[in-house]
Amino acid sequence: QVQVAESGGGLVQPGGSLRLSCTFSGNFFSVNVLGWYRQAPGEQREWVASLDSSGEINYLDSVKGRFTISRDRAKNLMYLEMNSLKPEDTAVYYCNIQAREYERRGHGIQFYWGQGTQVTVSS
Repeated sequence: QVQVAESGGGLVQPGGSLRLSCTFSGNFFSVNVLGWYRQAPGEQREWVASLDSSGEINYLDSVKGRFTISRDRAKNLMYLEMNSLKPEDTAVYYCNIQAREYERRGHGIQFYWGQGTQVTVSS
């Protein structure tokens, strides 16, 4: 069983900061990519940031310089530190794990999702 859960969302004023956390567990054969996605009301889910197994990090252009993705390999934790938040950042944020469970190691990579955590940036 793979379990993924986000936390840390909340209501902040423009210019404020939040740090989202993601915990994940499972009997993994490989963890290939960790990432964050978000979905605003009435919009499609969009990719925000990712960190692959080699350490390469990529960000959505609109969050570059403001958001930082990181992980703690020993604790199976992932973070998204968000600074200088803007109203346009308001969305439900989802943790995403691209991985293979050990018992499925001969199969393709599967996406695992958390339940989402609400981030609201408003005055």
